[in-house]
Amino acid sequence: MLTLTELKSLLATPQRIVITTHHKPDGDAMGSSLGLYGYLIQKGHHVKVVTPTDYPSFLHWMPNNGDVIIFTEEQEKATKLVDEASIIFCLDFNTLSRINELGELVRAAGAKKVMIDHHLEPEDFDDYRHWDINACAAAQLVYDFIVNQLDDKAGINKDVASCLYTGIMTDSGSFRFESATSNVYRIAADLIDLGAEHWKIHQAVYDNASEDRLRFLGYCLSNKLEVIREYNTAIISVTKEELSRFKSETGDTEGVVNYALSINGVRLAALIVERTDKVKLSVRSTGDFPANEICKKYFNGGGHRNAAGGASEKPLNEVVEEFKSILEEYKNQLIA
Repeated sequence: MLTLTELKSLLATPQRIVITTHHKPDGDAMGSSLGLYGYLIQKGHHVKVVTPTDYPSFLHWMPNNGDVIIFTEEQEKATKLVDEASIIFCLDFNTLSRINELGELVRAAGAKKVMIDHHLEPEDFDDYRHWDINACAAAQLVYDFIVNQLDDKAGINKDVASCLYTGIMTDSGSFRFESATSNVYRIAADLIDLGAEHWKIHQAVYDNASEDRLRFLGYCLSNKLEVIREYNTAIISVTKEELSRFKSETGDTEGVVNYALSINGVRLAALIVERTDKVKLSVRSTGDFPANEICKKYFNGGGHRNAAGGASEKPLNEVVEEFKSILEEYKNQLIA
């Protein structure tokens, strides 16, 4: 393992650096990645952000987005960058399976690997780890890494601040989740002081929907929402055909599960979507109900206590029925 002193010594001279993040990156994944990118290029490093897949168009406004390499679209170029890197920063994920085929390339690379993450049970692939499960976002940890570990707050310019604010805002549910502590608010205020225009960021992320996306949301709430009062649970299931009908793009299903969770009395909500390769689940809960336990135990996934995900190779209808069958096991917790 690298010590902080050794890592700082490496970063004192120009390095070939790759920053990568998880499959289908969200606001925190891209905010932390582009924020760190913006910081490192100021220091004279040769830096590229390589994502495993594409990501929502409502994140494309972020500074330096045009420099991102998408692995599935530029595989040869991305592979070369990983092979030649001296340092690889792994942000907002803690197991290499979360970056698909890119994972084995990172594992085999001779570069030093730096994990900055806040998820449970990290895989032991890294050389240096800045990890805290109590952090509300990876972007919060990138801020802490720059300001407190590298002692370089001056390196957070407006572009870096805007990206890090985006990550914190999105992963804290616009500062409404329990993880949004007073310290998180202080960091957000600091990022605003450093140039992040919070109102513009919120508008770019949340007020930038296509007509198809809004019609899809309306369809899900009107036709696909199932509330199971016996277990204080709500489920929305979506087929491939329905995604196609509404011309669904990457990011169009993001946040849909939260509408199900917002129903009065509901403690557990799931969005179950039939994708091309498998069925994906996004599970949300309130209070101390362990959404991550369900995903880990039954759906090859995991995550945070109140926000987790999983996947299954079974047909959509079977996955929905399996999810429902699990509820009896947790009935006491769900009706408490």
